[in-house]
Amino acid sequence: MLHRMLPLLSAVLFGAFSLAASAANPQVEFDTTAGRIRVELYPDAAPKTVANFIDYVKARHYDGTQFHRVIPNFMIQGGGFTADFAQKPTRPPVVNEAEQAAKAGLRNVPGTLAMARTSDPHSASAQFFINVKDNAFLNFRSPDPQGYGYTVFGKVVEGMDVVNKIAVTPTGAGGPFPKDVPVEKIIVNKAFVVETK
Repeated sequence: MLHRMLPLLSAVLFGAFSLAASAANPQVEFDTTAGRIRVELYPDAAPKTVANFIDYVKARHYDGTQFHRVIPNFMIQGGGFTADFAQKPTRPPVVNEAEQAAKAGLRNVPGTLAMARTSDPHSASAQFFINVKDNAFLNFRSPDPQGYGYTVFGKVVEGMDVVNKIAVTPTGAGGPFPKDVPVEKIIVNKAFVVETK
């Protein structure tokens, strides 16, 4: 009897394992000149934002870009400019999902990954930032231009020491920016989706 149940039990266990594996949150790793940073993404909280970000990663958009805006005790920002400050072309912006991300418990706290944007709440495209302190003023407050906030869609799971090191690097003017540009450029050599086993 037991030997007849083994194939069935194996199939059930394998199916459960496959379901658990496919339900895992995607991760992206940034191989930078300052070290490696791995982030976990939360598609349940911000599905359009995560899909948009992964599309840019898979298109190798971030390869060769720099962290062009670094502010101690605030955040580090990248994803838009090459090492020589050429602005990379982007696709249409993604809708702001800060409200539903906030409802899912995601906030602009140390180590979280969020989308950068202009004063238009729905203008985020490829640029992102990593918070290095509790930036509560960036969180969703109300569905209007002043209150939308910035969509948090992931967090650093490895390499927060690298993020903190970047955050305190000396900065100055660079390219079109009058300040906050690392004096020694910090480049993303490669960004890729981590294949989980």
